This record gives sequence, structure tokens and C-alpha cells, in this order.
Amino acid sequence: MRTVCPRQRAAVTVAGIASLAAIAPISTPLPRTATAAPTHSAQGIKAVPAVAGQQLASAGRSPLTTRQCQAKWKIACYTPTQYRQAYDLNPLYRAGVTGKGRTIVIVDSFGSPTIQRDLDVYSARFGMKSTHVDVVKWGKVPPFNPANSDHTGWAGETTLDVEMAHAVAPDAHIVLVETAVAENEGTTGLPEMMNAEKSLIDRGVGDVISQSFGATENTFPGFRSGDFSSIQNLRYAFKDAARHGVTVLGSSGDGGATDTTANSTTDYPYKVNSWPSSDPLVTSVGGTQLHLDDKGNRTAPDSVYNDAGAGGGGKSHVFARPSYQNGVKQVAGNNRATPDISMSAATNGGAWVYSSYDPKAAGWDVSGGTSEASPLFAGIVALADQVAGHRLGNINKALYSLYAQSSQNPSTGIVDVKDGTNNSYAGVTGYTAVKGFDMATGVGTIDAARFVPALAEEG
Repeated sequence: MRTVCPRQRAAVTVAGIASLAAIAPISTPLPRTATAAPTHSAQGIKAVPAVAGQQLASAGRSPLTTRQCQAKWKIACYTPTQYRQAYDLNPLYRAGVTGKGRTIVIVDSFGSPTIQRDLDVYSARFGMKSTHVDVVKWGKVPPFNPANSDHTGWAGETTLDVEMAHAVAPDAHIVLVETAVAENEGTTGLPEMMNAEKSLIDRGVGDVISQSFGATENTFPGFRSGDFSSIQNLRYAFKDAARHGVTVLGSSGDGGATDTTANSTTDYPYKVNSWPSSDPLVTSVGGTQLHLDDKGNRTAPDSVYNDAGAGGGGKSHVFARPSYQNGVKQVAGNNRATPDISMSAATNGGAWVYSSYDPKAAGWDVSGGTSEASPLFAGIVALADQVAGHRLGNINKALYSLYAQSSQNPSTGIVDVKDGTNNSYAGVTGYTAVKGFDMATGVGTIDAARFVPALAEEG
């Protein structure tokens, strides 16, 4: 996989099952019994896998429990059942709030040829009703080739996106948009994605869009000279979403405050951000690390995602501080700050995912990164849309309003994260999670039973 296709996902390869690397798969297989720590360079994460070993689970076999993963691979691994407990989703389900009647749009290059079957297997394993995935092919999407690392990388991303959204909003309809050009740094692949999004928005398809991709701002043409038109000219889909009341989300990245571009620390020895996460019309979703037992109960408060990657966050060099962040201007300064909110993303505490797009590597693996966080939060927005009875549109104003109330009113459902940092690699210091808003986790994370109705009312 090339440097940024797709950039936001990090993953753990626990079985010789497909590597879902945020930067590049490890080039030389690790010994079967080895436990490897990720290595870093100025280019970001060079070896994402944190563990290596015997095949963890082949097709048709069950994934391991958290306790078994910790004993065997020294990592935690979580199921949707645990997420539902951790994020207090079960009271909503008992009240009939399941995302019914709402539509989540997921945008990925190339997609996955087995996404429906894989979602069906995933759902059956965890006792969930599956849902139909409508696949929209935008452009001349090439036939899937399991020998093409671009195709398999994006198929892994697609699988993670779809299964995480479904895990949170099991009755929401899912539309998967497959584009024909892989997103890369700079503008490559992004016009196709924005055109696809605008087309669906104009046709009234979708209530919330999840984007697990991005390119660092400094790689766009004109950035060096202060000409940001190459980014500004791509915002038409988000402006269209705002007009039609569609919520747009973007993963904040897996490279901490430097993001994951080769020249972010050589050409630009300062902290950088990525688009579309940095766009004021997008809700930026960062990453946390959950600490759960086998039932999904917390054994410790959430901390910042910082293991095989680090949750993206920091100040935009393109966009000024939007008015909804005026209340956090002491942190943001004059710039748009990200992330806005955070969900589970750590690979030590990653999500079980089932895939069979590569028949030689079909089965279960553990995935993470802010590519996990964005679709998880897309499910939350779908639940809130159902409660509200309408689309909530750009939720950022409502989100920061709830944050402003949260210190005095726990019923907002916003949960502060005060542990850890998103320290970047190549010697660039990141941000620390502190009381209140910070550029490691934004306003924090959520208690869904409280947050969903509060967001529905505020929005």
C-alpha cells in the first residue's frame, strides 16, 4: 500500500490475514512467534503490525475473546457487543433507536467484491440482523484483483467502514460508493470522491457521510505559496451537503500532529493537518483507546489513541477558526482545530472484522485507526437523526454547544478524555489530552444513551 491509500486506517495483522497498514505493510514477514513493536521514521509508520503469529481465525471460525487476545498477542480486541456496552448503546436499542429509516453513505476507492457476504457473516457471528448494502460504482471501477495491493488495501478499508457503521446503527441503510481512482496525497482521487458525494446528495441519498481518507494540507498544489485554491475548489460537495442538511464526517488521521506524509517533517518541520478532516464543514473524528473487559465494561477511562499510529489532531494551515470553535479559542487560536470528537481507534483495542475479498486470506482480523472511529460515529449520527426525525446536517455548532454545557450538565453525554498524548513521530511533539477541549481528542468521547437524544434536541 502506498503512503496514503487510504491514509487513516491503521491495523494489526494477527494471523497472516490481510495486513491493513496505514502507511505500508511490513515488507519482510516477521517470525511466526515474534511480537514486534511498530517502527517509525520521518515518513510515518513503516511497520504497522504490532503482532505476528499463527493464523488467528480462518473463515467460519470464531474470533478470540479480549482475554485470549491479551494472553496470546498482548493486545486487546473488541466485538460490537463490547462497543455497545462501552458506549452505552443498549438503552437506545431497547427504546427502538437503531438507525431505522436513516442512511449512512460510505465512500471508498475500489470497494470490496464480497462486502455483502462479509457483512452477513459478521452480523451472524455477533447475533445482529444484517442489512443490505447498496453499492454505487462511480466511474469505471476496475475489476477487483487480489494481487493488487491498492485493491486489497481499499477492500480492507471498505470492510472496516461498513462493519463498524453497522455495529452501531444496525437498522440503518448503508450505501457504499466505490470510486475508480485511489485517493492519494494532494488532489489525486479526491475530485472523483467529491463528485460522487455531490451526486448522491443532489439525489437525496444519505443522511450522514463517513470519509476514512484524507491528504495532508501541505501536499496540495499551491500550499507553499499560500495559494489554497486547490483545496477550496474541492469543497463543493460539503457546501452541497450543508444546503441539503447532510452530516459529513472525516477521520482525523493516524499520524498524530504531523500526519503521515513523507515531507511533513522534512519540508515542513511543523505540525500539519489533513483535508477533509480540517474542513469547517466536516466533523473531524479522532481516536481513543478503550480499556475493556470481555463484557465491554471499562477497566480504566479512555485514553488517546497512540500505539501503532496516533490520532490526528492540530491546527489547520488553510482554514481560520470557525465560529463554532470560538468557545475553545484559547486552544485553537485563530485556526480551525481538530479533532472535534473521538471514538475507538487504537490497534491495541481494535475491532474484529470479517473479510473474504482475498480467498487465500479469508477470515477474521483486528483493525483500528481513525478509519474505525469515523464510521462508528456515523452510526451515532444515524441514531440521532432517527430520534430527531430529520437530518441534523452539520452538527459542529450543536456539538460545541453541548460541550459548553457538559461541565455542568452530564446529560449532554460528552465524556472528557484526560489521559495520553497524540505525540507524533520524527521528533515532533504532539498534543496532550487535558481537562476540556484539546487537539488530541477534541471535546472527548460519548455516552450514547445521553449524547444521542441531546444531539437530536440541540441539532
